[in-house]
Amino acid sequence: MKWKMSVIVRTVSDVMVVPIIVFGIYLILHGHLTPGGGFQGGAVVASATALLIVSNGALKDYKGDFSTMESAGLTFFFLLAFLGIVMGFAMFYNSLAGTGGIFGGTVMSGINPGYINTGGTVPLMNIVVGMEVIAALSLILWMMAKNSGMMEVEK
Repeated sequence: MKWKMSVIVRTVSDVMVVPIIVFGIYLILHGHLTPGGGFQGGAVVASATALLIVSNGALKDYKGDFSTMESAGLTFFFLLAFLGIVMGFAMFYNSLAGTGGIFGGTVMSGINPGYINTGGTVPLMNIVVGMEVIAALSLILWMMAKNSGMMEVEK
């Protein structure tokens, strides 16, 4: 390892990574009810990667894992987009809304109580967009840190 932050900085960053990731997941899951969504939540979770890179100066080789996660996110996004066509509607049609079951709950008339299972395919799209953004931004940060000489890759 070329350089190391102090024990205090590494400890605080290790502790703060968990709430950052939890908040990012909250943004991803509640994106159809509140401001936020897959991209914003993914960027928040990827900031945890940046925090770990800066504080520790080294990370294991996660390039393959990030690439696989990014590819899976994009694949599932396109599958969900074509789900509307398969079900006889248009591409990106919210075909699961109002069908019952998970994410297919019916929306009550009047003031929306904000039930998470009423979004249809929108929460699923937020989840896969979040996966893709987490992987892509983390991969970019990891490669920039590795190629700049800022960090060494642990074997």
